[in-house]
Amino acid sequence: MNMSVLPKARGLLFIVSGPAGSGKTTLCNRLLSTFAPCLDRVVTATTRPSRKGERQGVDYHFLTAAEFDENIRDSAFYEHALVHGQKYGVLKSEVIPKLARGLDLTLNVDVQGAAAFRKAAERDDLLRQSLITLFLMPSDLKVIQQRLEGRGTDERTEIDRRLKVAEEEIKRWREYDYCLVSGEKDTDFAKAKAIYEAEKLRVARLS
Repeated sequence: MNMSVLPKARGLLFIVSGPAGSGKTTLCNRLLSTFAPCLDRVVTATTRPSRKGERQGVDYHFLTAAEFDENIRDSAFYEHALVHGQKYGVLKSEVIPKLARGLDLTLNVDVQGAAAFRKAAERDDLLRQSLITLFLMPSDLKVIQQRLEGRGTDERTEIDRRLKVAEEEIKRWREYDYCLVSGEKDTDFAKAKAIYEAEKLRVARLS
């Protein structure tokens, strides 16, 4: 019996959200280190100045305020936001060509950003077939509080603000494809890895 060759799959856009201190950045970095070069990070655009050692197009796409606003007018972003006085966003040009050639991408983004991607996917066939979202749920807000306090980088008022934001973000877990209740880092990674590998095999993702 002749076996037909499976068509090439489009890339997967694996979005991870969760409250500050939930471990989403660590999780994304571990996925990247495990699956590179098949999985790459989405490089976001920002108006903030580059820091020592940061490289244009590698760490961020550094744009002037005028360039950023021009991209907004041209509908060039999937999502964008103002954070601590600086603008951040995800350019469509950073995502579409890579997904089209089969490269997988991961993105750590907040609940508003994830919602923007889901909305965009309603009218974008490539994005709809590629998008998978995971919410990293803390087992308890006390865990988030302990992690934020343990960093030693934020004032008490900032920690309290982040905890209030976390309460609101947690309420939106049902908007995601998957919800992972965070525990040990190795366990969290094993579950996220299983989700990623299973989604790679989904028949609907084949072109």
